[in-house]
Amino acid sequence: MSEIHYHVVEHDGGWAYRLGEVYSETFPTHDAAQAAAKRAAEAQGVPGETAAIEFEDADGRWRTELASGDDRPHADVED
Repeated sequence: MSEIHYHVVEHDGGWAYRLGEVYSETFPTHDAAQAAAKRAAEAQGVPGETAAIEFEDADGRWRTELASGDDRPHADVED
């Protein structure tokens, strides 16, 4: 199982949560950003439907795979 970590950080005059290099919208308080990050982390664990996906790999080849709807990452929030 993969793991992802949301980080609560100061951003754009307020607070946001970040995953990798992507920031959420800005919240007025740390608590509000942390609560939103926790909701996002919980949503990561919700199973979806199994579906075929198509994508281009790093070598420029198109691939088709079956993505299992219950293959969800473990997500948490770090301050």
